[in-house]
Amino acid sequence: MEELAVLATSAGAEVIDRVLQIRVRLDPATLVGFGKLAQIQQKVEAEEIETVIFDHELTPTQLRNLERRLGIKVLDRTQLILDIFARRARTSEGQLQVELAQLNYLLPRLAGRGTQMSRLGGGIGTRGPGETQLETDRRRIARRIAKLKREIERVRATRGVQRSQRQAVPLSTVSLVGYTNAGKSTLFNRVTGASVLADARMFATLDPTVRQIRLPSGRRVLLSDTVGFIRNLPTTLVEAFRATLEEVTAAALLLHIVDITSPTAAAQTAQVLEVLGEIGAETTPQVLVLNKSDRMPPEYRNQDLATLTHRLLGETARQNATQAVLISAQTGDGLDGLLNVIDRQLAEDPVTRQKFRLPLSEGRAMHLLHDRAAVISRHYADDYCEVVADTPESIRQKLAEFVVE
Repeated sequence: MEELAVLATSAGAEVIDRVLQIRVRLDPATLVGFGKLAQIQQKVEAEEIETVIFDHELTPTQLRNLERRLGIKVLDRTQLILDIFARRARTSEGQLQVELAQLNYLLPRLAGRGTQMSRLGGGIGTRGPGETQLETDRRRIARRIAKLKREIERVRATRGVQRSQRQAVPLSTVSLVGYTNAGKSTLFNRVTGASVLADARMFATLDPTVRQIRLPSGRRVLLSDTVGFIRNLPTTLVEAFRATLEEVTAAALLLHIVDITSPTAAAQTAQVLEVLGEIGAETTPQVLVLNKSDRMPPEYRNQDLATLTHRLLGETARQNATQAVLISAQTGDGLDGLLNVIDRQLAEDPVTRQKFRLPLSEGRAMHLLHDRAAVISRHYADDYCEVVADTPESIRQKLAEFVVE
């Protein structure tokens, strides 16, 4: 219920009241029971409430019956999330994906409105069965869905080309994943110096952003920020954002960001792992990043990391994580340790210590070492310079003629 309230606030609503019902069986007509519905109706009238939001997906029949009974707008959890996504989408790609999800949600909910929207009537050309507005709307929406899918496939193909071009250069991709509002964008901005919107509202980031960062060893990697996950993420959204989520599946390493101040951190972590399984990224190596250490309760501060992780998240969180790191994206505490962990975890383009003998005329090679490797020492002679550096394999191969065995 608390999460639903945060979602509603993120969508621009003011939460007036909350109602909870526990039932053995959901009512097929109105979801809640007759007495509970009467209670809600009284609150609506007394408080002059404009919208009622249910933390459950409503069937078309339930939605129609509730709106008729309450006389105001009724939304379910999926509609609320879709509305937030529609508000947050900034790029044309994000807007296409949101529209596709909305239309896929709307299509089966057109049922039951055919009589009200019928074109049947008197006059020339209207005799016979004719065609109801419902059928026309269904066909128009189906055509629009087909067009959106074609456009998103083009986006997907373009992303594939861009990804192939990136992979042609030996740069590993590290993706930030986690529950919405866990601090992914704050961490991304802190590490890359970017200005991605970092907001306390849910789903502040929809469109993926990729930036290059330099690790302590000197090698460079690509860091991507992605959309946050949430409990019961609508299937229509998972399908629509598949092109975006491919950035996660193509990553060499996932940084699973967890808000350790959340009272439901364990459940949120399990939900992220479930979505990763749905998109085929459950086997990708993960580093568990415990964020917001600056707001950690005092009783947790003196515990070692393994005990803290088990206490907050249980065993489920560690099933794919190779290591856990405690940080604060807000203050920067622990970020040096996180970058070192990333450096050690990435198997692609491994770093080894090499000695190079560079002619003094090879300024370009010297620049490459300083730019893409960690130089340990330099020794100048009459016509050459000996450089010892921790060097990525790709750079060692480029400068193989200068390597001193």
